[in-house]
Amino acid sequence: MQSQIYTGVMFNKNLKLVLTALILITAVWQFTESNIGNGIFLILFSLIFVFLYFKNEMILLAFLKLRKQDFDGANKYLDKIKDPHTALVRKQEGYYNYLKGLMLSQTNLNLAEKHLKKAVELGLNMDQDLAMAKLNLAGIAMSKNKKIEAEKLLAEAKKLDKQGMLKEQLTMMKAQLKKGPQVQMRRY
Repeated sequence: MQSQIYTGVMFNKNLKLVLTALILITAVWQFTESNIGNGIFLILFSLIFVFLYFKNEMILLAFLKLRKQDFDGANKYLDKIKDPHTALVRKQEGYYNYLKGLMLSQTNLNLAEKHLKKAVELGLNMDQDLAMAKLNLAGIAMSKNKKIEAEKLLAEAKKLDKQGMLKEQLTMMKAQLKKGPQVQMRRY
């Protein structure tokens, strides 16, 4: 039986800021009442909401599920984000689309392409994630026989892959690109 990590409701990004402000006001009040320990604790407690403002809890949980190859579990967490545009800051929305695109690349290439392009447009914090998104987009372009677009995306992915973690996949995709139209999409 698998344990459930989190069953609560996602906090809106603006609610996180309001809670942080209220906690900080309470901390200042505690300092004025000479309750230094309480004030320090409240300041540290408010940092949790600041962290969650920039790193959405549902996206973090989806990443944990993806590391375990639990696509259904990751998708459930992402589905809890009802309106990504208003609920998330720009980079979080990029990661939301990145994760959706990676999961959809197994079943629906058109929808996966839409999400991955949106993720690239919004931006991702790590070059490695951006390289992976472009690598998947190149695979989708190859499956649609868009050779020039695929070559461009592979070159961009190679530039972004500074640690060489995708070197093998890039080499394999370049070889498939030279073979021609009988390309088969693989999950990376």
